[in-house]
Amino acid sequence: MNPSLFSPAQTRLQALVGGGVLLLAAGLAFGAVSIPSAAGYAGAGPNFLPWVVSLALAACGGFLVWEALSGGFRAMEPPADTTPAYWAGFAWVSAGLLANAALITTIGFILSCTLCFVLAVQGLRGAEGKTGLEPKVWLKNIAIGLAISAPVYWAFTQFLAINLPGLTTTGWL
Repeated sequence: MNPSLFSPAQTRLQALVGGGVLLLAAGLAFGAVSIPSAAGYAGAGPNFLPWVVSLALAACGGFLVWEALSGGFRAMEPPADTTPAYWAGFAWVSAGLLANAALITTIGFILSCTLCFVLAVQGLRGAEGKTGLEPKVWLKNIAIGLAISAPVYWAFTQFLAINLPGLTTTGWL
């Protein structure tokens, strides 16, 4: 695709995407600074992975900005579909993530992750054009969310000895 087909406004928007990725990398790096760096298993501390991810995001963001400013995303066709974004689905998924972050220390890992799953599935079902407001659908999603989050919680707390917020002090809920 010829880079000259992109308007300056499209090029600016493409550069903003890269800038957003760079901001995300900076935010993750800022958070990684507060994680202790004491070496653990295999000499890597708990802040190792956040630093790796923030560096990878910074490299990707820098590449996206460079790509946009040097002619635009070359292989990208101009959008032909004028279907608007499904903002209700975005709101459902965002509500699930925010509720998880807000409630994980109050109601525990299992219940907060189940709630996150249920709300995210509701948003994704809506994007497919399915309403999913029937109680049967909600109960099925709750059961699936519990079936996913409970074993993850138990694996981390019982087998890996990693403390996750629980509802009780037993380590099983």
